[in-house]
Amino acid sequence: MPTIALRNISKHYGKGGVKAVADLSLEVADGDFMCLLGPSGCGKTTTLRMIAGLENLTDGEIAVGERLVDSANKGVFVPPERREMGLVFQSYALWPHLTIEGNTDFGLRLRNVSKAERQERVARVMTTLGIEKYRDRYPSELSGGQQQRVALARMLVVNPEVLLLDEPLSNLDARLRLEMRTELKRIHGEFGTTIVFVTHDQWEAMTLATRIAVMNNGTLQQVGSPEDIYDRPANRFVAEFVGNPPINIIELGSADGLAGSAAEFLKRHGKDTLMVTSIGLRPEAIRLTRVKADLPDADLCGPVVLSAILPTGGSWILELGGDGQKLHATTNVTPVWDDREHLFFHVAADAVHMFDGDGNRIGQDDTITTNDVTAGDLPGQ
Repeated sequence: MPTIALRNISKHYGKGGVKAVADLSLEVADGDFMCLLGPSGCGKTTTLRMIAGLENLTDGEIAVGERLVDSANKGVFVPPERREMGLVFQSYALWPHLTIEGNTDFGLRLRNVSKAERQERVARVMTTLGIEKYRDRYPSELSGGQQQRVALARMLVVNPEVLLLDEPLSNLDARLRLEMRTELKRIHGEFGTTIVFVTHDQWEAMTLATRIAVMNNGTLQQVGSPEDIYDRPANRFVAEFVGNPPINIIELGSADGLAGSAAEFLKRHGKDTLMVTSIGLRPEAIRLTRVKADLPDADLCGPVVLSAILPTGGSWILELGGDGQKLHATTNVTPVWDDREHLFFHVAADAVHMFDGDGNRIGQDDTITTNDVTAGDLPGQ
């Protein structure tokens, strides 16, 4: 499978030049499962449509391998049907008058593939997706999840070099979405198809993708593995968009409460409190104790009040208050504390995310480690 290269592509609409996508450069490698992730209106679907050839570029170019398929400046445009890509929309777009077999082999018949080869390829793909037993039924006789498998089968049977998926699971209920995520993961591993997947659902992106491209307001915020996106967010937008419950943000600038604890922590680690204007703490990184003496010297620590315990089934969300500010922590262990109990929180130094005044992550070279501080007094001792 070829590499897809987006080089400084832009898409503007209308006389006012509304920018749906602005100067986007991205490479989708052979065999990648690339997720375009972001909120509604961020430009992810427009980007997918430009890759498919359903939208013309305002600027930039798109290459598939060595083949230039779209260039606004060079006047090159390869139509969608010649790009050898399969596209699955949010709506399944199945032919209601055709059987499941007829829908699945529709693309092969358009390509004048012989009957024997059509039957062999259709049988293999339908068996792989678990829909072979429905081959004589019609779309109206299938569930949403089964129809989604048929839409995927119709694309996979023509063996496209690239499979483009535009929020294909959003119409399914929670259980079917989980099943189809597993199915897509298996399909990617079995067929080795390069996949570009558009979603606003962070869990879909985190569980499916080999790489994620996070977008906002038409611009690319960060590209990386799911682990990179979650553990090393490039900026506050990425940090706050990915994660449930969302990351806790503590704004600095005060000597009281959580902000005061954070400022003291940064000073003890020799960090510039003028450069760091906010810090982020993932809920699962927060630990609690009743005993102040148990707080590790190198950690970010402070007093809090447990204001609420929220069970979610197998885990709990803990709401913590500190001088008018709130933190949310998560735990998989049954809480042993009581509402309104006074506790101490602590977060390991290397789990503290630091951001500057523009919301950008402080570089990896400035990341705090437990070796940055020697044993000493904790704040308030």
